[in-house]
Amino acid sequence: MKDNKFALPIHWNDHEDIAMELYEKFGNSFDESKIYRIRFTDLLEWVLTLPNFAGTREQSNEGHLEQIQSAWVYEWRDNQ
Repeated sequence: MKDNKFALPIHWNDHEDIAMELYEKFGNSFDESKIYRIRFTDLLEWVLTLPNFAGTREQSNEGHLEQIQSAWVYEWRDNQ
């Protein structure tokens, strides 16, 4: 999305969109094993700082973070 002011907002249920944004942000800095070792507290902070992210800290839960983590791994695999 890269600072597109016309981009739709991203919410907690948009796991794949969040994963794509995280992959764009971090690229190959995180491989599959590193992605699965990310602490949820760190992942939460990274998601909250994504452009166009409209969710709040209070709306987050462990299930969302697990889904995002898995989607990020698949995004990473697709780009290898």
